[in-house]
Amino acid sequence: MATSSDFDVDAVMGVLGTIGERFQDGTPEDEALRIAAVALLYVRENGKLEDYREYFRRFFIPATESVLVAQSSSTTEEADAWLAHGQGREGDLVRVAGKGFRAIPRRKGGGLMFLRTPLPEEMEP
Repeated sequence: MATSSDFDVDAVMGVLGTIGERFQDGTPEDEALRIAAVALLYVRENGKLEDYREYFRRFFIPATESVLVAQSSSTTEEADAWLAHGQGREGDLVRVAGKGFRAIPRRKGGGLMFLRTPLPEEMEP
């Protein structure tokens, strides 16, 4: 199972169960696995799974790998059309002709515009 914040809770529970079978009831290992399993179920059953996924991303995935690009366009015109059609949201990171931009509010007239924001791969030596 690859480290991914989009993990399948049921698959994780299955793996924990398989590992748990190796330990006798009441051992520290058995107890730790039960605590982990119940914590994960609690998070899911209380509607906090997406919050946990975000926490997991921040905890395990380097910041440069967790940057999500909302849209890629080969030209500025395509990117501007994407914004003009209301498909972008404030804060979206967009790749335009290989360069990063963030959608930000216009100062006058409403709507969004792009602010140059380098992508992680642009900052690598």
